Amino acid sequence: MSDRFTHFDAEGQAHMVDVGGKDITERVAVASGSIRMQARTLAMIVEGGHKKGDVLGVARIAGIMGAKRTADLVPLCHPLPLTKVSIELSPQPHLDSVRCEATAKTRGQTGVEMEALCAVQVALLTIYDMCKAVDRGMQIENVRLEEKSGGKSGHWKRSDFPDA
Repeated sequence: MSDRFTHFDAEGQAHMVDVGGKDITERVAVASGSIRMQARTLAMIVEGGHKKGDVLGVARIAGIMGAKRTADLVPLCHPLPLTKVSIELSPQPHLDSVRCEATAKTRGQTGVEMEALCAVQVALLTIYDMCKAVDRGMQIENVRLEEKSGGKSGHWKRSDFPDA
């Protein structure tokens, strides 16, 4: 890990990092998060009883689209040619929540952590948007990077670093 923020130059001005000299490698990132809600809201999602349709199906597509648009949303992010984005949405009845896990892959000169994190956020925001008419108290929680691989810094996994 670096001991400085890379998105600032010597004068402290924000800039896009030059990745031109980096090796092209396979890059993978996995992020996760969840949205907590009332038990009846989760039941409506699971039973497919929501009048707007398949909430999880729409959220899955939204998450993929979010990953693809990350560079449009995060100012200093490089646009990346994604080779894969997958979104897994798992109802967690014991927690009255839906867990989202996003995996983003590319072959390039910079990592895909931001794309995986953005995918999770957009998928969970879509669930909120589709269900807010019945449950405005939903709460998005614990969005975080779980694992990344590729590039000069190599492999990192959250479970390897309990305090991370």
